[in-house]
Amino acid sequence: MGRHGVAETLTGAVVLVVTLAFLAYAVAHSGRTTGSGYTLLARFDHIDGLAVGGDVRIAGVKVGTVTDEQIDPKTFVAVVTMTVRDDIQLPKDTGAAITSESLLGGKYVSLSPGGDETDLKPGQTITVTQSSISLEELLGKFIFSATNLTSAMDSKAGAKSGDNAQQGGGQQGGSGALAPLSK
Repeated sequence: MGRHGVAETLTGAVVLVVTLAFLAYAVAHSGRTTGSGYTLLARFDHIDGLAVGGDVRIAGVKVGTVTDEQIDPKTFVAVVTMTVRDDIQLPKDTGAAITSESLLGGKYVSLSPGGDETDLKPGQTITVTQSSISLEELLGKFIFSATNLTSAMDSKAGAKSGDNAQQGGGQQGGSGALAPLSK
């Protein structure tokens, strides 16, 4: 190898080391936890948009991660398994809701700690839950109710104008038409 071959090899090695350093930094600061914490379960009717690896938050602060999603074959509800940091001890009456980050963003589990004196133990189930709200379903209901409201208003307006036409005809001497004005 000549001088150019050694320089190219060293440059390639430096690029590789820098790339690995950036990758390690990104993984270390991604906010994803790799395991510490205790496991809790929650049952929901719908978990639309919630994914494994999603956040578990209290007051907007990440305190855990969704680790598994399954369907209960007997009740057909979604069972979400999540880990919560060991330093966060949740009361037994804690509530869990699936919430949207934004209109375009993903979903996460929002925990609302209760006031019970007894804490949830690892492996226990959060019993107070609120399922995911489907934006498409809400939009469909809104459009349907707006259409029904418009139809109801149109039918009332039609009935009212028919009443006015009948009343107007009686007051005009029976003809229902106005006489032309002369100069």
